[in-house]
Amino acid sequence: MPFLSSSEMPARLLVLNGNPGKATLCRQMAERIAEAARTQGAEVRLVHLCDLSFDANLAEGYHQRVDWEPDLEALAETLIWSNRLVLVQPLWWGSAPGRLKGLFDRLLMPGFAFAYIDGRALPKPLFKGRKARVVISSDTPWFVLRWFYGNGWVKVLKRQILAFVGYGDLKTMYFGPIRGASAEKLRAMVGRSVKILD
Repeated sequence: MPFLSSSEMPARLLVLNGNPGKATLCRQMAERIAEAARTQGAEVRLVHLCDLSFDANLAEGYHQRVDWEPDLEALAETLIWSNRLVLVQPLWWGSAPGRLKGLFDRLLMPGFAFAYIDGRALPKPLFKGRKARVVISSDTPWFVLRWFYGNGWVKVLKRQILAFVGYGDLKTMYFGPIRGASAEKLRAMVGRSVKILD
C-alpha cells in the first residue's frame, strides 16, 4: 500500500527537514516532498529545523524534566496531529547533525513518545500505527556507507528511535555523494526524492 494511502483516515503528513542550515539540498527535497504530498491529497505540515528555537542539550537526561520551549510545544502538537512522518536529513559524521539529535533528545520524552511499564523491560511505544520514511543525503558513496561502515545511523534511527516510539513502514532513500555533484545531478536528486512517498 502506498505510504500516503489509508483506509481509516486521511494522511496527515509532517515533513521534517533535519538540516540545521537555511539554504540546503535537504530543504529543497523537503519542500518538493511536501508539495508532492499535497497534490496527492495529504494534509501537510512542513517544519525546518533551522526555524526552531530550543536548547538542544538534554543536560540532566530524564532525571530532571525541562519544560519545552514554544517551538517544541508546537512540534509536539504536530507530531500528535500527524499519522505520517518524512524526515529529510544530511549524514554528518556517520549520524545526524547535533541539533537534530538534540531535537530527538528533547522531544521524544517518556510520557509523550513512549511510556515505561512496571515489570516490563521495554517501554510502550505511544506513536503506534504511524508510518515514517527517511531521506538521507551524504558525501559518502552508498556502497561504502553500507558495506564498510555498516550503515550504523540508519539502524539506530529506524530501530532505536522511530520504531522504538511506534513508527512502522520504515523505508529509507539515500542520495549521494553530494560533494562534487553537478547542479543538474542535484536537481535530479531533488526530483527523485518524492519517490519516498511511494
